[in-house]
Amino acid sequence: MKPTKTRFTARASSACFLAAAFAAVAPATNAADAFPCQVLKIVSPYPAGGTTDILARLIGPGLSKGLGVPVIVDNKAGASSNIGTESVVRSPADGCTALLGNNTGIAINRNLYPLKYEPTRDLTAVGLVASVPLLLYVNSELPAKNVTELVDLLKKAPGKYSYASGGSGSPQHLLGEMVKQQKNVFMVHIPYRGQGPALQDVLGGTVPIAFETVAALTPQLKSPRIRVLAITSAQRFAKLPDVPTMNESGFKDFAFENWYGLFVPAKTPGPLVDRLSQELQKVLKSPEVTAKLADLGSRDVSGTSEQAKGFIAKELPQWEAVVKRSGAKVD
Repeated sequence: MKPTKTRFTARASSACFLAAAFAAVAPATNAADAFPCQVLKIVSPYPAGGTTDILARLIGPGLSKGLGVPVIVDNKAGASSNIGTESVVRSPADGCTALLGNNTGIAINRNLYPLKYEPTRDLTAVGLVASVPLLLYVNSELPAKNVTELVDLLKKAPGKYSYASGGSGSPQHLLGEMVKQQKNVFMVHIPYRGQGPALQDVLGGTVPIAFETVAALTPQLKSPRIRVLAITSAQRFAKLPDVPTMNESGFKDFAFENWYGLFVPAKTPGPLVDRLSQELQKVLKSPEVTAKLADLGSRDVSGTSEQAKGFIAKELPQWEAVVKRSGAKVD
């Protein structure tokens, strides 16, 4: 029996050695640090290709590394982000499902749609992710080299031209309506199920005019198929120094940015919200993500959950006023 016992002891020793080796290279975690989900799902309430989707996929790898679990992005588009947003509102409050939401779904739609939920009550902010200006751009076949020429074109042919947006009530829709209101012009609104499809149709010439965030339009800025006329930020964007602001182009008080944040169901336990918030802040402060956000035109809006809530509370009345000023209606 001794040889058998010796072989068993050797195998046991080998198993112990391998376990120790794995422990040496594995992340130092304990029960208190372990994130209680097998997977973190981030719902992007728009199709792939838009700014929300881009940002969700930008922060996903860093969150996965920090939390120690896989992160997947689930695109649930429709109803100007209401479908994806409501799906997160109805999800279990266990920290395993989050929303990459924006000012459309959180601050604007509540003033346009008969929602079955209240975004600021039924969701809690983990933290802000980005705040980016928008660009007014046109298909290059449109005979307008600047905003003044575009306005003249619209005045000469009321209703002949249309503009695209990612959906009724989106900032892109509201800004288009404000152009119509301020300059007393008329162009037809064509809503899409997300900015990605809207962008593709402007590139293809189906619709000639649109607003889009710097983030989503960056890959197309050198395309001969589009022409950028103006930017909606208060100052010019350093990476596009020749593009004037809307205010410089003859509009009044036309300075707007799209902001984006990570949200979870409102009843998610505080410690889980804090953990997600801490990891999100680490991701946003990493050199790689910081550089990419700057390239997308975003300013630094990272901070705690409470800071995000305070920011959003100030934004709500501002976007309510924009909806009223624009005269926008749900199509």
